[in-house]
Amino acid sequence: MSVLTETAGLQAPRAKSAHRKGRALENVIRLFFGGNAFVAVVVLVLITLFLIREGFGFFGGNLQNLRSYRAAGLEYVDIMRTQAEAHAALSRALSEVRVREARKLAEQGRSLEEMNSALAGFDQFATSFSDAGNNLAGLVSDLGDQAIALKERAATGEPADVAALRSNYPAYEQISAATTVEINALLANPPQLSTPEAQRAFDKVKARMRTSLAEFPAEAQRLREWDPGRPVRWYESITSFLLGKEWITASFWQDWYGVIPLLAGSVMVSVVALTLAVPFGVASAVYISEIATRPEQNLIKPYIEFIAAIPSVVLGFFGIAVLGQAIRALSELPILSWVPFFPLSERLNVFTAGALLALMAVPTIFTLSEDALRNVPRAFKEASYALGANRLQTIARVIVPSSLSGIVSAILLGLGRVIGETMVVLLCAGNRIAIPDFTEGLGAFFQPVHTMTGIIAQEMGEVVQGSIHYRALFMVGLVLFFLTLLINLAAQKISARYRMSIG
Repeated sequence: MSVLTETAGLQAPRAKSAHRKGRALENVIRLFFGGNAFVAVVVLVLITLFLIREGFGFFGGNLQNLRSYRAAGLEYVDIMRTQAEAHAALSRALSEVRVREARKLAEQGRSLEEMNSALAGFDQFATSFSDAGNNLAGLVSDLGDQAIALKERAATGEPADVAALRSNYPAYEQISAATTVEINALLANPPQLSTPEAQRAFDKVKARMRTSLAEFPAEAQRLREWDPGRPVRWYESITSFLLGKEWITASFWQDWYGVIPLLAGSVMVSVVALTLAVPFGVASAVYISEIATRPEQNLIKPYIEFIAAIPSVVLGFFGIAVLGQAIRALSELPILSWVPFFPLSERLNVFTAGALLALMAVPTIFTLSEDALRNVPRAFKEASYALGANRLQTIARVIVPSSLSGIVSAILLGLGRVIGETMVVLLCAGNRIAIPDFTEGLGAFFQPVHTMTGIIAQEMGEVVQGSIHYRALFMVGLVLFFLTLLINLAAQKISARYRMSIG
């Protein structure tokens, strides 16, 4: 008994010493990870504050730009310029119709002389329409030179007198009336095209011509009511950025920083990516989790997850050299000539970039969806089988609905992965800063676009630090930051709800 007591007495200090060492080690580990977490939070806060500081300085400079734009009369000239550019766009649309008609005639085996003869009436129509806008384009050019001179004078502190610009309004009225008469005369007797596809395209252009003519009185009213002394409110600097439809930089005329075309490009590319990635990612997760055998799992799962390791620049080169060219070649096949927007003129577009981003999003969606499917309680499956359901019925009616919150969370995290990607969209989206023509229907997804991430990567290295352009890019970064933050918060909320429902 005394020996046992002595042994216990010796072991007690050893146990206390081991306990103290264990607690000390635990405190060191806690300090290490807690300190790193604290540093990460501090760094994130500092980055956020830096973005806000650099970005919000943009609005003051943009407001000054808008005020000088109005005071110098550039806004007045741009009302006319809008009409002139709309006329030029319609002329280009007529050229595209001619190309489509000539291609169809060539497929029918027509010679060059026969094609020119068949298109003679259309060429005369297109030439007359183009000539009808020459007077307006000339007036806009002359007034533009005057407005630029006024802007330069205003920059030196001299007052800008826009009375000379407004004195040209009677000339504008005469030109506008003459243009309306000429175009109406052309539309009264338009030529007929021999192929249905080209004729449908021509009918769309004629409808756009009538719409453009109908807008002439409203534009004239805007010119009459234009007031260079009307103040530019502070909030117009914000709305011109958040709702602006133009992103024009380093312009001799006027710089515009509207985020809408960039946001539209990012959203459209993400829609294409998720449309392709979600079925593949979720279906692969269901197959691996519930159907595949062990050898199939060991073969398929690593390969899907390996996709995430492919550098995005490599995927971008693949899109330029292979995918984009293959899609355009596919659109030129005669068997697909019934598609309204085929053949494609651009190989780098929304669909090309979206298809590659879908490949990048599949591993994220697959991995998280598989985790959600595997976390469904086994009792749910057993109860389904006990009621007589087969495997497919159990998957469709029990397992997938039970893990739906986790799958949605995976999709949202995949969206965050897609919308923040830079290199693929910079290489494969076409980099055209314009809102796609949604009148083309699905054809809008085969048009070039630019994205928020792409514009930052492309222009940040070329801007002067502290300039309006520099700060505008930070504002785009802020919009992207808050957008991805909202997506990730939504994913976390859905994931938390999923864990609570499983628990």
